[in-house]
Formats: sequence, C-alpha cells, structure tokens
Amino acid sequence: MCVSDLTRQEIDDAVAGKTVNTLFQDVTAEHSDDPFLKWKVGDDWKTLSWTQTRDRVADVAKGFMALGLRAGEFVNLIGSNIPDYTISDYGVLHAGGIPVSIYNSFAPEQIAYIINNCDGVYVMCENREYLETLLKIQNDIPNVRKVVMWTGADEFADNDWIVSLDELIEQGKGVDDADYEKRWQAVKPEDLVTLIYTSGTTGPPKGVMVSHYNVVWTLESILSVMELPPGTRQISYLPMAHIAERMTGHYGPLRIGSLVHFCPNTREIAKYVAEVKPEYFLGVPRIWEKFYQGIQNSIEQAPEDQRKQARDAIDVRLQVIRLELTGQDVPDELRKRDEQAKPVTDFIKSFVGMDEMIIGVTGAGPLAQDIIEFFWAIGVPLYEVYGQSEDTGPTSWNRPGMTRLGTVGPAIPGVEVKLASDGELLVRGGNVVKGYYKEPELTAETFDSDGWLHSGDVAEISDDGYIKIVDRKKEILITAGGKNVAPSNVENKLKQHPLIGQAAMIADRRPYATALIVLDPEDAAAWAKQHGKPADIESLSQDEELNADIKSYVDEMNKSLHNQEQVKKFTVLPVDWTVEGGEITPTLKMKRKIVNQKYEDAIEAMYA
Repeated sequence: MCVSDLTRQEIDDAVAGKTVNTLFQDVTAEHSDDPFLKWKVGDDWKTLSWTQTRDRVADVAKGFMALGLRAGEFVNLIGSNIPDYTISDYGVLHAGGIPVSIYNSFAPEQIAYIINNCDGVYVMCENREYLETLLKIQNDIPNVRKVVMWTGADEFADNDWIVSLDELIEQGKGVDDADYEKRWQAVKPEDLVTLIYTSGTTGPPKGVMVSHYNVVWTLESILSVMELPPGTRQISYLPMAHIAERMTGHYGPLRIGSLVHFCPNTREIAKYVAEVKPEYFLGVPRIWEKFYQGIQNSIEQAPEDQRKQARDAIDVRLQVIRLELTGQDVPDELRKRDEQAKPVTDFIKSFVGMDEMIIGVTGAGPLAQDIIEFFWAIGVPLYEVYGQSEDTGPTSWNRPGMTRLGTVGPAIPGVEVKLASDGELLVRGGNVVKGYYKEPELTAETFDSDGWLHSGDVAEISDDGYIKIVDRKKEILITAGGKNVAPSNVENKLKQHPLIGQAAMIADRRPYATALIVLDPEDAAAWAKQHGKPADIESLSQDEELNADIKSYVDEMNKSLHNQEQVKKFTVLPVDWTVEGGEITPTLKMKRKIVNQKYEDAIEAMYA
C-alpha cells in the first residue's frame, strides 16, 4: 500500500488517543535541546529550544490554573506573531482551556463580539496598543476576569484588571507538578482545541469548532504524503486567527519538529524570506503575487542584456515544466537549453531567498496558474492547497508526485469528496469539524446528517480524482443575458498587471462585465517616480497615461476570455482597500458585498 492510499480508518487508528498536548510533549521529548522558536531583537536572532519552550508552556499553564481557569473555559489571544503568542496558546491548552485567537486588525466592536460569543473569561494581549482597545470595550465584555499582557503591564500596575505575563507565571509557582500533569493529560481528542472565527465576508464571524482530533488527524493525513525533515525552517507570519497559520506554523511543527521563525509584520515578509531561506513556506495568493511582481520589476529594471537573458531562461524553463508536470518527455534539444537556463533561474530564486525551499504552498484563495507556473520555472515547487476552516484547512492538495496545474489536486488521504446535484463540492473525513459554536441551524445547513461538509464552492472532479474549483457557489455572477460568470478567474488575470493590487468584477444582472480596480500602492508609487508623476493614489487613479497602460492590458486580456467574461469598462478607484476600510478580510480576500455597496455610484457610472 502506498502512503497516499491511507484510509480514514487507518488514520483513525494511528491517531487514537492523541491530542495537541500529547504531540507537543512527544516532539519535545524527541528533540529536547534542538532549536524550536526564533525571533529577532534588533538585528540579532534569539532562540528557544523545545525543552525551554516546554518549561515556559508549563509555567503559563500553571499560572492559569492558579488564576482559576477551569477546564473547557475560553481564553482569547490578540497580538502579532511572536514567541509569547505561541507559548501562551500551548499554555492555555495544557491548563485544559481553549485558546481563541482574534485578528489584530479587527475593530473594537468585532473584538467584543468574539469575546462575548465564545464566552471568553481571560484575554491575553501583546502590548499597550491592544490593551487600549480592550479598555475601550471593558464594559462590553463583562465576563472577562483578567487581561494578561505579554509586555508593558508595568504602566498599568494600579489596574487590578490587568496582569503581566510574569505575574501570571509567578502565581503558578505554587501549583503542584502532579496537578499540572493531570490537567493536560485530562484533555481528550474530542475536546475543542480552538474556535476559528471566519473573517466575515458574508456577515458576522462564525466560530468554527475545531477539535484536537481534527488537528491531529489532519496532520497525520498531510504528513503521510509530505516529507519534511526535523529542523525544517518555517516562517510564522500569517494571522494566528487563521486556520492556515495554525496548521502550518503552530500545530504543524509539533509533528515535523520544525524550526519556526517569527515575522511580526506581514509587510516585512520578503525581507524575512531572503534572510531565513525557508524550506517550507505557505503564502496566501496576494503574498505570491507580490513576490511575482517584485521579481518581474527587478527583471524589468535590469540592463537590457541581463533582462533578455532572464526572460529567455524563464521561457525555456516554462516549456520544460509544462511538459514535466503533464508527464510528457522533454526533447533533447530543449533539455540542453534547460541546463543552460537553470543557472539564471537559480540566481533569481536565490535572490529572493527561495533557493532552499523544499515545498511552497499557496492557499486560502485562487492563484493564477501563470504565477504558479512561473515559480515552478524558477525552481520553486509551488503546490496549491484547497480547503477551509470547516475542514481544518485542507480538502485537497497538489503535492509531490501528484500535481496537475489548473486543479487543486486530489483529496488528501482519508478524505472523501463528491459533487452535489448543483455542482457544490461535498467533503467528508476526520478533518471535518463539529460545526459552528452556538449556531445549530447554520451547522445543520452546512454539515449534513451523513457527515458531509457542504463547502459552498462549485467544483469539477476528474475521473482520477483531481478537483477544479469553479467559484464560490454564492459568488457566481449571472449576467442580464443569463450567462454564468466566475469572477475569480477574471480578477486573478487583472491582478497579474503590476499596477493592480485588487480587482472586483461586476456582472451580476448586468448587460456586460465591468471591473473596479485598485492600484497597488508600492508599485504605483514606483511607476509615478519613473514617470515623474505625483505618487498619491487619488492623482494616479485619474492619470491618463496610467489608465491607458491598464486599458491596453485589459484589451489584451479580453482576447483570452469568453464574450460574457470580457471587461468592457473599468474604473480605477482613488483609494486603497484595507481591512480597516472593510473591503478586504485580514487574509486579503475581498468582501464582495461590501465592495458592491460601498462603490455603488462608481459601478452605476459604468452602466450609465
């Protein structure tokens, strides 16, 4: 039997009785003094070993036990990606509690909603910035007994609602080791490991109930077909409130024995990748798009001979990988040219810090196939994963030896998939969660009595099991002529233009398709400097030369689209889309309903 053929029962047998707590204890015993967590202080890297982390986790757990946290109670966490976050999360679990992360970009009322919805009794926050938000909503979160600050609590010594992390640990010194061991060992596989609050593209956030079993089972499934050695370098930078970061940078290392580097500011991820040279890296589509655009800009700015050399090398490599990934033979002449091209593409991937990458992963939304092919061409194996919070992250995965571009791969081991009569993808396996917290009706709508998760995505499944996502079931646009249009395909093509940061296709009940376009602030500023124009977004949105550049691209793009997909008009908006502005989620996914409402006048003007 191949490892990729593991059944659900075989995975169940392999993970029987295991929890995230047991994974943590087992991996620490195996790797003890090996480095686990790394973070920067100034220009220097600091390190904690597995054993040091285990001791710190025990200190936090005992502190919460002394503070009065009872098994099964919820603790909310908010802050950036730093060691204290990871240690605190594990600490809450070892105290028998349930840690629930909150996006650090959420507005105060959203934070209050989540704390109250999950019955949070303690909140842990990074520093004064987050505490000030909590103080504003203190009267709205009456069940919160204490706020534990990782840093900066000294300023609030006279406020008995606030406790420093050091004070928490000091209180826990009186807790007996035997009581602590008993507490973490009492956690069962069916207990909740966290709630993942969806980032709210279609209304208030919903708490997805993820169990220890879900996490341990999913890791067993994935790692049966993905080989990563102990000490694999990773970067933790995506929000800890997102299932992708939880499975990749938080829970995943407990099975791999990874070395996790913390990047507290997502905007600095390119610098961290160049320095860390990660061997395993997951990026949401916008991150890969930014890397792609950065490389393209660097090539464009190179001297003419180097620019031509890079373009030619990439073209040769694209021809080769398209043959290799479809199982076709590479002609000898092309293979010779490929050997000449590799040093050039090797330099490119080294330049951005991807020269030691074993596995690159893109997920949490669709990424244009052209961009995926480009990374393969420069020697970065980039696999597309598909899934959602409701199935603990992955449903399917293009993986080593089983990659078909244009699809999101076959289902991961032990997972069943099928299509409903309307084309909706249904999923069943040990990765499918219990449902939504305090939402029995919504749970019944999404998870049927036979254990199938109704994904909300329209898909196609090939005879050999490869899945292609057509679009979100509720986001299929129907033109006035009755034609179905999947907007993500067109939006992804638009975003391949270096000046375009975000795009929204408009076509629902309309006679033709149009688009709202948002400029990428960094690339637009660079364009402005190069052309001697004002760099502010409002001025650039109205610039005739810039608009002509985009129109030329749109006209060329339309040649590859069906008539109903072709963008007949577009509007470059004079603003950026931000989490705070409400147009995008913390993981950079567009909130289509909000965009349609907020820019109604601009939309109507394109149909006047």
